Amino acid sequence: MGQSSVRGEGAGPRVRRAGELGWDDSLYEQNGDDVRDADAGPPSEPGGDGRDGGGAGHGGGAEERPRRRRRALRWSATVLAVVILGTAGAGYLYYQHLNDNLKKDDLNIGDAKDRAAQSKPNAAGQTPLNILLIGSDARDSAENQKLGGARDTFGGPPNADVQMLVHVSADRTNMSVVSVPRDTLLQIPKCTDPKTGRVYHASTQAMANDSLRRGGPGCTVATWEKLTDIHIDHFMMVDFAGVVSMADAIGGVPVCVDRNIYSHTSSGHGSGLKLNAGTTYVKGEQALQWLRTRYGFEDGSDIARTKAQHQYMSSMVRQLRANATLSNPDKLRKLAETATAALTVDTELGTVAKLYDLSTELKKVPTDRITMTTMPYVYSGERVLPKQGDAEQLFRLVRADIALDGKDTTNKKPTPQATAAAPTDSDDKIAVQVQNGTRTSTLAPASGRAGTVAQFLVGKGFTEARADSSTVLSEDRTVIRYPSADLKGDAERVAKALGLPAGSVRKSTDVSGVTLVVGADWRSGTDYKAPKQDNATPTTANVLNGADKKCMQVDPSFTW
Repeated sequence: MGQSSVRGEGAGPRVRRAGELGWDDSLYEQNGDDVRDADAGPPSEPGGDGRDGGGAGHGGGAEERPRRRRRALRWSATVLAVVILGTAGAGYLYYQHLNDNLKKDDLNIGDAKDRAAQSKPNAAGQTPLNILLIGSDARDSAENQKLGGARDTFGGPPNADVQMLVHVSADRTNMSVVSVPRDTLLQIPKCTDPKTGRVYHASTQAMANDSLRRGGPGCTVATWEKLTDIHIDHFMMVDFAGVVSMADAIGGVPVCVDRNIYSHTSSGHGSGLKLNAGTTYVKGEQALQWLRTRYGFEDGSDIARTKAQHQYMSSMVRQLRANATLSNPDKLRKLAETATAALTVDTELGTVAKLYDLSTELKKVPTDRITMTTMPYVYSGERVLPKQGDAEQLFRLVRADIALDGKDTTNKKPTPQATAAAPTDSDDKIAVQVQNGTRTSTLAPASGRAGTVAQFLVGKGFTEARADSSTVLSEDRTVIRYPSADLKGDAERVAKALGLPAGSVRKSTDVSGVTLVVGADWRSGTDYKAPKQDNATPTTANVLNGADKKCMQVDPSFTW
């Protein structure tokens, strides 16, 4: 992660050797002579009998007392060393215990060639950080079964009921959170279960929460990277029981409703959440009910549930920062126990030291610079789809490390552009397929755009450019896709010839060669004019500031 990365494995508290603890004979000697008691007087003179001035008689006089004291000091040092070593050992064992609590899984189990490009450092060498938070509906234990119900699904593969991408800016001044509704229809890439070796083939249209059951959280990460083209550095996953235990360890999370709510229908649906109007500190099962409530909030949709989850998360962050638990050793120990037992993380994040370092990075962001959003969507029957234009705009802002609250300073140094890759061949030998992507939700495709632009490329020396008139797509902005690293230079060469920005060139395994899709921003002519860059967060993203203490609106049909 560049300069601000999560620290590498620090093997826990180092158990020091006795010598390092101060167990050294020189502490009990001065200039090579024994350290003597102040009452012992000077050593006897040579030849003396030891009776005057406390000489070293055989009867154990003044000289024997220092020897006994020296032995006592050494014994005390030994005891002290054992105690300290024992304490340090116990600390190390406890550290290992917390590490063992953590469950680990692979970060990304899709095809390596499909991975989104790593985030680029800014001019100061700082790198953004992207963490995917996953809430699992696993019913793989008696406690999860009791909390989740649905006995017929016990032991079955889990779904990713909650999915939030946490983006921490490179300079750690702001944080953006993007949720995708669990019933979003999208493409899930091929995933291979690392435990069983089972291969789950790609799906062109599946619900977002299906990704978790296809081999684990690494498939959810792969799905997000395919959807957003954002490189994900880590994931953290928690199940029903984990939500309950974490809420208890924190001491409750304050949430608010504008009227009494009871999430329950006559047919038995609903989370069972029952609260009085105003603010309530939810903990235990009540916290889980809040996160799962659909019937009772606003229009009863999954979108309303996402808003409630954002409110809970914002409130939990505020609660953790203000909570005395973090300054109370016993409560902090309980929180550490609970958190490590509740979490599944990627293997790179799988130690307490790295989680601690991650927490220090997150704490740098002020609460009022945390922005919660939901992916802009449109309905497709009872499901939702990413809203054309707005969803990509939101993802682009995150990729470009632009704050979603609109408060980025105007004097930020731009991220340095990566050096362009070299083309594999001369222009006349670069094969380019051109497609028409000018169709929008309100406009029919502009006729003949693929052919027009293909001929324009031929005139510029790209004699292998061909129009694909059989496919009409919808792309807000003109894009050039390439399938593998060896063709990146060719794609960038085409972009440069057409005057397209470097950001329009993207890696994608959905194409077999360099493919130019003429977007809705280039509906006529042959001179491409880049549209004015709009860095505003779409209003359809349902923005919530992390410092806001809004109340959820309750459907009057679910009040009491």
